[in-house]
Amino acid sequence: MSIDIEAACVLITGGGSGIGLGLARRFLEGGARVTITGRDRARLERVAADHPGLDFVASDIADPCAREALAEQVRESMPALNVLINNAGIQRRIGLAEDDAPWAQRQAEIDTLLSGPIHLNHLLLPLLLSERRAATIVNLSSGGAYVPQPFAPVYSASKAALHSYTMNLRFALRHTACSVVELIPPAVRTSLAGDGAVHGVDLEVYCDAVFAALVAGDADEIGYGPTASAAFEAAKAGYRAMFDTMAGRFPVKRYE
Repeated sequence: MSIDIEAACVLITGGGSGIGLGLARRFLEGGARVTITGRDRARLERVAADHPGLDFVASDIADPCAREALAEQVRESMPALNVLINNAGIQRRIGLAEDDAPWAQRQAEIDTLLSGPIHLNHLLLPLLLSERRAATIVNLSSGGAYVPQPFAPVYSASKAALHSYTMNLRFALRHTACSVVELIPPAVRTSLAGDGAVHGVDLEVYCDAVFAALVAGDADEIGYGPTASAAFEAAKAGYRAMFDTMAGRFPVKRYE
């Protein structure tokens, strides 16, 4: 389902930098109303100052109470919300055998990457489905959701779970006007892996390509470079075929 940019009312979590900010900027330039979220209020204030018309809410997607407060604020100030982009991310680069950090660090990663999007989608779906208007939920997974990264095992596991959830959410919403899109970025040069990252594709090139594909609305899963290769697509096709078989065998209640 294509997105009418001028009519779009967009919420992007983790929109203060990286892919989130890149997408926010492009929606804003197209005439959409855009609100970004993030934990760092000072950063959000600087970003908003550099982008007139961009709104922000300081909110930690890893905190369930903060998610509920964010949803309440969105319902009050953005009743026309029709694009939700779950982009917020953190990545701890440490192998399992050497990871002796407190559990809270792993939990924060899981909550940011998995619990947060699931909960926020649940909280905002009634608004997105209201009046049966066209809407889009975008979940950012990763190439690591399909091919686990030993240097970022909790990140990979969380993204794999998000991919699975996204397939199920799309299936549950198939009879509604709300589409569900999974962005599957390869390594992109952002601050996800720390400041000064030089590995991966150029951020602006990636955002240009993905934004165009997202607005066109022709694909439920949008890869780029390695995650759009013929081999990658062939592997996904087999997985989807098995999902379709299982989904038809065990019917579940759907959204209306």
